[in-house]
Amino acid sequence: MHRFFVPPEVLTDVEVSLSGEVLHHLAVVLRLAPGEEILLLDGLGNLCRCRIRELKKKVGRATVLERWQETDTAFPIHLLQALPKGDKMDLILQKGTELGIGRFSPLFSCRSVAKLAPDRAEKRCQRWQRIVCEAARQSRRPLLPSVMEPCQLSDALAKCDEGLKLMLWEEGSQPLAEALPNKAPDSLALLVGPEGGFTAEEARLATLAGFQPVHLGPRIMRSETAGFAVTAVLQYRYGDLGSDTI
Repeated sequence: MHRFFVPPEVLTDVEVSLSGEVLHHLAVVLRLAPGEEILLLDGLGNLCRCRIRELKKKVGRATVLERWQETDTAFPIHLLQALPKGDKMDLILQKGTELGIGRFSPLFSCRSVAKLAPDRAEKRCQRWQRIVCEAARQSRRPLLPSVMEPCQLSDALAKCDEGLKLMLWEEGSQPLAEALPNKAPDSLALLVGPEGGFTAEEARLATLAGFQPVHLGPRIMRSETAGFAVTAVLQYRYGDLGSDTI
């Protein structure tokens, strides 16, 4: 059954209005017909099985047949990612969502090459949210990961309150396996630097904020790859990767 995320207020009534990208995808891309069923999600864990009543290019309506709630089985990971060059952040958001990351915080650090002009920041954030929404839909996640507005590293460190905090840093760090407790923490924050890595002062500030420096062995990974590698390990160890439930 085709599934789509919609704003929470759309699902408050029995009759649902379909609009925007969802309507375009249903009517133009998929060319579904009245009578067919779809699954609508509000991104907060509420799901509705609906039957299409009307579907045109500019107008769409559906009726809610069934409602229920689901929880995300992924281990809760907060990725604090220093902005990489070009459109690499798009890839990080897409694949990170597929791997189960629940929150993304794009950061500016001393060696960040990427810059966001104030007049472009809002559009970029909207683009990022669309990427996360599509990735969550494709990977069949019931909850929609959140994407925070880009901020300075110091601001992000001050707001971080996860139970376990790890920073990928090749200097003065311990192997990832040694930093992972046997019992899963309630949540985990993962801090990843830009292409040039964190400065010694940034690493010191992160350590003071409770982050443990860890490394992934002898190979140095790209900024956009490192987070994926750690997330996969964490989801296998504490989350739903490797689970026999589909």
